[in-house]
Parts: sequence; structure tokens; C-alpha cells
Amino acid sequence: MRRVLSVISGLGAGCCAWVVIAALMAWTPSAHGGSTVKELARIEGQGESVLRGVGLVIGLPGTGDSSKDLAVARPLVALLKNNGQGIGLPEEVTKGKSEIKSIALVSVTATVRRDGARADDTIDVTVSTLNTASSLKGGELYLTSMQGPLPGSPVYAIAQGKIELEDDSVPTSGRVRGGARMIRDILMPEVGDSFNLVLDAPFAGWGAASAVAEAIQDSVVVAGRANPDAPTVAKVLDDRRIAVTVPREERSNKALFLAQVLGTEVKTEFLDLPAQVIVNSRSGAIIVTGNVTISPVAITHKDLQITTTSPTPVASPQNPITKRGRWTDLATAPKAGEAARLTDLLAALDKLSVPAADQIQILQMLHKTGKLEAKLVVD
Repeated sequence: MRRVLSVISGLGAGCCAWVVIAALMAWTPSAHGGSTVKELARIEGQGESVLRGVGLVIGLPGTGDSSKDLAVARPLVALLKNNGQGIGLPEEVTKGKSEIKSIALVSVTATVRRDGARADDTIDVTVSTLNTASSLKGGELYLTSMQGPLPGSPVYAIAQGKIELEDDSVPTSGRVRGGARMIRDILMPEVGDSFNLVLDAPFAGWGAASAVAEAIQDSVVVAGRANPDAPTVAKVLDDRRIAVTVPREERSNKALFLAQVLGTEVKTEFLDLPAQVIVNSRSGAIIVTGNVTISPVAITHKDLQITTTSPTPVASPQNPITKRGRWTDLATAPKAGEAARLTDLLAALDKLSVPAADQIQILQMLHKTGKLEAKLVVD
């Protein structure tokens, strides 16, 4: 049975919209419609770092590169030399009588989060083929040095581990979870007595910057950590930057003040943002801003089947009656005749549990067909 997504809105009074869809369980705003500053912005100067390397995946079941290829033979010879083997030239590998396809030359990359990393921290790595290997399934990444993105950068981590395919339809790319172990710190610039907050691009706007600055100011004053008559703690510089001054009395315990600022709650309705859906394909997080509605649409998606369990007077939770179907109702909360809202959809589909990747695919399909009445931002 295929998954069927159908949203029918704009029905007459007393009617409801019907829908079958993957439940968007990763929707992140809380019930009171708030987000914290750290979910909307970062400290200026703090950003993600990329590490890179070139390595070998070993143990492939005949799906790797040809050992007769010099591009593969050279790193293989280096690997053997480093492990005390006597091979001297790449030609000694390429001139073999049999072609070995158990190894693959790969690109290895890793992203260090905004707040940096310390020695012995582990991070995920992404591995992709560089040559003719057809699949990395079943392979293992051999010890690989991970350098910074610029030429001549030092080695920051060593990567190694079993390859996991994230998508069976793309077997030439995979992931090693926790595969890179840091051997050198990557630290962010120290925060001074004043610093700037930078709103993430999807939240940019004068209204959003003003709302964040006001929330920080109110938080500091309410907490009694600053005199209401003292100079402003948070000041808007432009549509993305907010200047924050650490109060003099807080500078001896700056960490506590930073935690308070970054943990300040900002009501999303005060951000003055257009209706948009922001998704992070790596984490599966989905953030909805504004009043996002869905136009009438029907989409098939894989093999969705909705199961509802309803105990009858003669049944019990231990022995329920189970009903299976392809439809569930989605009532438009304010008025029966208006378009279905995405928030209504989320509330109606709490019963479903679908992987985040499928949720994002459905959103992308809705947006591509013009049925998602909002801007879609894929991070």
C-alpha cells in the first residue's frame, strides 16, 4: 500500500479537511510559541568549521576502485609503507595479475559546530567516493588525517570507522558516526565585555532584531542584574546584528550572563516574520513561523497506513480492537471553511511517527507544487 497525502481545505461550513501525511513530529516551537535567542542567533565570530581529508575505504565486497588505477595505487602504497610493508612503487600494485576491488579512494569531510571542539571530542564524518567505486556498503574508513579547509592547515582530527549508508539509492556516499576524534582544539574567539549577536539568515529583519533586543533587555532588567536606568544592554545595529554590552557588575561572572542572554525566550509572534517553514536537513528540525496554510492537494508517498486503536466496552487495553485505514481527519480549528493550517496538521497527526527525512520530502513536494503557502528555507 502506498502512502497517500491529501489535504482538502476550503470546504463548506461544518466540513473538515481530510489528510494522510507523515506527522511532522520534529516541529520545534513549543506550545507557547517561543524560541530562545540561541535558536535564532549566534555570537559574531563563532561559526561552523569544516575539516577535510582524502582516505581509503577498505573491506568492500568487490564494489571498490580498480587497483590498477594509479590514483588509488599511490595512497595504497603509502598505507602499506606506513605499516611496514615492502612495496616501493605504485607500479608494483597496478601490474598485478588480478584486479582487486576491495578498496576505494574517498573524500572525507566533517563539520565542527559553532562553539568549536576540544581534543578527544568525536564528530560525524561524511565519506564520498572520488573514483570509480560503485558502492561503499560494507566498507570501513581506514585511519585518515583531517585538516582545516585552507592549504597547509594542520591536522585537527583522525577519522576511522564503519561506513553507514544514509540513502541506499546513493551508495557512493555514507557517514561514520562519531568517526573523527579531535587531536587538537578548535576554539572560538573569546567573548569580551561587549559582543554582537547575528541573527540566522532566515530570521533576518528589523522587526526580528528589535524583538530579540527587547527580549534580552527585559530579561536582564527583570532578573535584577541591571539597573533599569543604566545604559541599554542590547541595541539593534542592523537587520541582523544586535550589540550586547555586559553590565559592569556581571563581568566577573560573564558565563552566567551569556547563559541568560542566549537562553532568553523570544515570542515568535513578535518577530514580524513572513510565513515560512525552516528545515535543517541534517538534524531533521522543522521551525514554522507565521500562520502557514496548505492549499488543497493530494500526494502519494511510499507506504503510509494509519492505524488507530479504539477499546470497545468488551475489549481492554491489553486486547484492543485495531482499525487500519488510509485517511484521517484534519479539522480547520478557527473556521471550517478556511484553508488548513500547518499547525492544525501537526496537531491532527500526533498519532503518526515518520522519519524526519520523509517529513522534509513532503514539505519540499508541497512547496514545489505551490500548495505550501509559505517560504521554504532548507538549511
